[in-house]
Amino acid sequence: PQFSENGTRCVLSSSSEFPEGFFTPQERKDGGIVIYFIIILYMFLAVSIVCDDYFLPSLEIISECLGLSQDVAGATFMAAGSSAPELVTAFLGAFVTKGDIGVSTILGSAIYNLLGISAACGLFSSVVSRLSCWPLFRDCLAYTISAAAVLAMISDNRIYWYESASLLLIYGCYILVLCFDIKINQYLMKKFSPCCTCFTKAMEENAEQQPLVGWRDESGPLIRQQSRTDSGIFQDELDYSQLSTSLHGLNEISEDHPNVFTMPEADMKRILWVLSLPIITLLYLTIPDCRRPFWRNWFMVTFLISAAWISAITYVLVWMVTIAGETLGIPESVMGLTLLAAGTSVPDTVASVLVARKGNGDMAMSNIVGSNVFDMLCLGIPWFIKTAFINTSGPIEVNSSGLTYTAISLICSVAFIFLAVHLNGWKIDKKLGTICLVLYLVFTVLSILYELGIIGNNPTRVCGN
Repeated sequence: PQFSENGTRCVLSSSSEFPEGFFTPQERKDGGIVIYFIIILYMFLAVSIVCDDYFLPSLEIISECLGLSQDVAGATFMAAGSSAPELVTAFLGAFVTKGDIGVSTILGSAIYNLLGISAACGLFSSVVSRLSCWPLFRDCLAYTISAAAVLAMISDNRIYWYESASLLLIYGCYILVLCFDIKINQYLMKKFSPCCTCFTKAMEENAEQQPLVGWRDESGPLIRQQSRTDSGIFQDELDYSQLSTSLHGLNEISEDHPNVFTMPEADMKRILWVLSLPIITLLYLTIPDCRRPFWRNWFMVTFLISAAWISAITYVLVWMVTIAGETLGIPESVMGLTLLAAGTSVPDTVASVLVARKGNGDMAMSNIVGSNVFDMLCLGIPWFIKTAFINTSGPIEVNSSGLTYTAISLICSVAFIFLAVHLNGWKIDKKLGTICLVLYLVFTVLSILYELGIIGNNPTRVCGN
């Protein structure tokens, strides 16, 4: 944000950060905007194909090789891969556009990540997923600490090298906690089970379901060398069949996975398959498919290339959404809080909904909160590189006006999501999805009113208008 002569805050147009569109403003108004909408829908389709065919299968093999539980995999690799666009945005902000270093994008999309994606997981998933206490508490606490740290740093509008280093240190501590996650979880369950009913319930169910841990299918690999004591997959009586299904799914992966060029049976899926054939071919030629035995050991390459593709597709998506929003005359501040926030979080939304549909609730929730923690780190890395190695003479200047409101919103949304899950009986279902959707709409409306200067004294307009 910059300031005009009369003291009102003005923001630079979002489209100034992207290349020129392929139509003039008049051509877009005369119908060219339809092309933009077709590209937006196609990019959505592309992200879902990358996530479903390459990103999530590589994540399953990484989790299996490292013995990670669902929630730890969701909070680390899945969060890092699906948040790659935010990392790119932060680096561009720090070294190329010299803007507000992605602060507004990252903090603006945080509420969408928490409430919007939780709503999508609840509403679009046909399976009711069980959640565990500890992973959600751990991730929410880490997120609250990292959000508070970022806001404390930018309160004086300056970032020093030791402040950005402390942000990296917080993330390091979070990763350390995840490394000893099972031991910490067992200790807390013993300590707090007398006074916390959800811990007691988890312990009882764990005792009942213990034989399932490390269960081996005749022809398949051993799933999860290391098991979580309260992992969501072992919590419900109905989950035995789910576990069995997931094991059979992994057998398919390891033995003979159907070719991506196999035409689906259903008519609607056939139409989508034909439309997405160019993207399927492009991905097939550029990413090793680790579900096939020949490429199985290339899972890290699959993970990295699919994360790069996710970033590229998201860039095009956000570019198209920005130009479409500008053509329709949607105010910049409203765009930033709604369409752009949702646009940069498309990979997170798709990945979380896909794993929630398989009944992996812990993985979905840990990805939602864990990707927000990772986004805070996305701010720390470019800041640290810039202050410690490039501009060693002084701090980075950032503008923090309006961030107090954002801070309160973030902390409230973390508290709300935790309370909503608790009151809903620790499960992701349509009811939780509806609650999250309503909360998200309330937060968005209040944010828009605040940005437009209707509530609070924060009038904002686009510079030059």
